Amino acid sequence: MKNYKDILLSPDSTIREVLKIIDSGAIKIGVVVDENEKLLGTITDGDIRRGILNNLSLDDAIDSVVCKTPTVCKINDSSEKILEIALDKKLYQIPIVDSKGKLVGVREVDELSKPKYKSSKVVLMTGGLGTRLRPLTNKTTKSMLKVGGRPLLESIILGFKKYGFTEIILSVSYKSEIIENYFGDGSNFGVNIKYIHENKRMGTAGALNFMRELLSEPFFVMNGDLITNINFEHMMDYHVENGSVATMGVREYDLQVPYGVVKLKGADIKSIAEKPVHSFYVSGGIYVLDAKVLDFVPENEFFDMPTLFEKIIDKNLKCTSFPIREYWLDIGRMEEFEKANAEYNDVF
Repeated sequence: MKNYKDILLSPDSTIREVLKIIDSGAIKIGVVVDENEKLLGTITDGDIRRGILNNLSLDDAIDSVVCKTPTVCKINDSSEKILEIALDKKLYQIPIVDSKGKLVGVREVDELSKPKYKSSKVVLMTGGLGTRLRPLTNKTTKSMLKVGGRPLLESIILGFKKYGFTEIILSVSYKSEIIENYFGDGSNFGVNIKYIHENKRMGTAGALNFMRELLSEPFFVMNGDLITNINFEHMMDYHVENGSVATMGVREYDLQVPYGVVKLKGADIKSIAEKPVHSFYVSGGIYVLDAKVLDFVPENEFFDMPTLFEKIIDKNLKCTSFPIREYWLDIGRMEEFEKANAEYNDVF
């Protein structure tokens, strides 16, 4: 890696500084060194997201989330050995050190181990009626409304394409001919599109029953009314690294109580909190699922994604949350549609 020094960090670097490195391109790792460039540890996007779930802020130091025993290779190791270790550990970059533990480079394994094309399917749910966006949706679908000068669905597809996910399955229903006429087989957009037609409302998970034969490895499911610049490659990596059966993108949501909240003990007032804010994680409408979860989807029945997750949890299978820290907006109402258009150029 020619510019490996661009990803070097000191032990007192902040999470915000790491994110600048990771979000700057395809690099998936930050490397922590001392003043003599002796390797102290590594930090990945997954490490940061786990820290956020544990209430770390962007201005906190990285020390608590650094992997201090990273996998490394020696300066004399062959490319074949590095590749073998990387595949075994599911790594994309490996620090290279000399006999004294000093960092001498970082090897980008991604270029050696796999092509940029990714075979994982992307299922986009585009059958919503968009009733809250009428009259805009009287003559078109919600996913085809223009945000930033192009249909919302086009931005979603191009977002996946950016990270190598080009196998797209569109679940369509309301005014599906508008979507099919615009995208065709996807070749004009550099992707491959297949269509699944819902003849009745099936819910966010029910339509998966119609595409079982197309889904044999971990795949994405995403609502077709979201605008986001999430790194989908990071999300898939996170799912695999955690050994999850189902991963849900979650978004922090703050709810402020508009009154003073009184804490009582019996009839006695113990404290008063003026307009407290409560924070929750809510579903972000983006999921990664293993094909085995299709066994829980009933045939020809309405079935939504929360119910699918409940069934998976009831079976004691691993479900993981993936905190969405990037830009994300659910375009369900007119004010959100206007907000998306106002912010599009600055964000994208």
